[in-house]
Amino acid sequence: RKQDLGHHVQGDTSRIPHPTSSIPHPASSIPGMASAAPRRPGTEVQMSQLVLPCHSNHRGELGAGQLLKWMDTAACLSAERHAGCPCVTASMDDIYFEHTISVGQVVNIKAKVNRAFNSSMEVGIQVSHEELCSGRRWSTCKAFATFVAQGQGDVKLKPLSPQTEEEKIEHSIAAERRRMRLAHKDTLKDLLARCPRDTGTAGSAVVPAAETRVESVELVLPPHANHQGNAFGGQIMAWMENVATIAASRLCRAHPTLSAIEMFHFRGPSHVGDRVLLKAIVNNAFKNSMEVGVCAEAYGQEPAPSRRHINSAFMTFVVLDEQGRPRALPRLQPEPQDGERRYREASARQKIRLDRKYIVSCRQSEVPLSVPWDQNSGRQSQLGPCQRVRMYTLEEDQFLSFRMEITVRITAAQAFSLLSDPRRRHEWDGHYATAELVQQVDEDDAIYHVVSRTPSPENKPQDFVILASRRKPCDKGDPYVVAFRSVTLPTHPPTNTFTRSETLCSGFCIWPETEETSKVAYYNQATPAYLNYVTTNIAGLSSNFYATFVACEKFLLKNKDEDELILRLRDL
Repeated sequence: RKQDLGHHVQGDTSRIPHPTSSIPHPASSIPGMASAAPRRPGTEVQMSQLVLPCHSNHRGELGAGQLLKWMDTAACLSAERHAGCPCVTASMDDIYFEHTISVGQVVNIKAKVNRAFNSSMEVGIQVSHEELCSGRRWSTCKAFATFVAQGQGDVKLKPLSPQTEEEKIEHSIAAERRRMRLAHKDTLKDLLARCPRDTGTAGSAVVPAAETRVESVELVLPPHANHQGNAFGGQIMAWMENVATIAASRLCRAHPTLSAIEMFHFRGPSHVGDRVLLKAIVNNAFKNSMEVGVCAEAYGQEPAPSRRHINSAFMTFVVLDEQGRPRALPRLQPEPQDGERRYREASARQKIRLDRKYIVSCRQSEVPLSVPWDQNSGRQSQLGPCQRVRMYTLEEDQFLSFRMEITVRITAAQAFSLLSDPRRRHEWDGHYATAELVQQVDEDDAIYHVVSRTPSPENKPQDFVILASRRKPCDKGDPYVVAFRSVTLPTHPPTNTFTRSETLCSGFCIWPETEETSKVAYYNQATPAYLNYVTTNIAGLSSNFYATFVACEKFLLKNKDEDELILRLRDL
């Protein structure tokens, strides 16, 4: 759950590796491709497809639309295996294509349910491809699809019980991804409110957006329908990808390559006999990439048809040169009013994509992440009288992670309320001097400027800019979570008064044990700078942690009655 924090991540979503830059590794390194038969989750579905010329484009590469159809099919079968009833695609998001796939290669798709909610579930999709003659393998893309169960009456999905460490991580992060999807509109509005209105088309060659507009109509035939009689979601996505590619090519006057899809959002079904009207236009052109907006509308054969908006998506395209590097693109002149709105929204979505790409990918190679706790690989200590405080440490590479646990006579909701406000932390943590609220991002996330009493090697006070995120349990058995992570904020740059420091990952997990007691666990992943303190003060490390955590317990017990009153007033 430590990975759920939104923060600034430097990156370029328009850059994709060249197909020849493969990474050879044994079969066991691709999930689901091990030579021995591994344990499979009950919802896991695997699909392998040989890419034939009928699946390819003019370059002899697998068309993205065909790949989307295969991915949607595998994900639907996985969702229905868990639900035990028909399921329909609600959305598919955050697809980043890392490699293209050529004719003659084999596509391997693995889909499994990460988490089930009330009537919807998230299905994780992993795609790789292999060269049959050499045995080399590539990771192609990863995506997350949301499916809704459609049984008779109200459907209540059974909860999923993850078994492996990887499944537990995906299970936890699925709740945050769902939260991000639901909050996407509000996040976009907030960015647009702060975004400048300049269309930035002065100086360079400009292409009018109207020249990139594409409209196409398709008739839904029985081969396009799924086993429920509705138009297959993967087919709709393939049609949308086709018109988006045409719109992108009209801007760059070349053959573009699809590099990312932000989200397919299904708003309603279409049926056999419907006409599907597909519209696409380039919303914005950046330095090396462009965003194309696509929508799909369905209508029948009646004389005065009423169109139903059934899907929308935003796709990012690049144009690769002979070395596989993205080419510079001409600028776009947006249409008045709605065109200018789409232009600005595309810029805001580009900023959101930088954060979302990191959060949903869980790539430890980009930013150091907290390591999963393993009772066997870590060291455990019992501290204090009657061994009340349990401390676990885990060293991996150059990072030291530790966890402190204690059982406190306080409800989990009360402990969560008291520990989620950094402005009160100085009451029990001697390292905190002040914490000032800088920005209230939303109801559950806020940014604070924290000043520490611990001096830096330069003998100056240390300060931090921290994003504090609080999450209530999604399911029974989940903990309350309070997580902290350093972020970059232009309004609060480093100053000469303080030494700017950072916290990689820290926070609390709180589990209710009884109606009156809770287990409170504190986590921290220490930075390399903190390791110097550990090596020079190893004797005093445990006692320092113990004293701080006991002070935290006293703080909770002292203020629980006051917090209980506040919680009751909130309920009223």
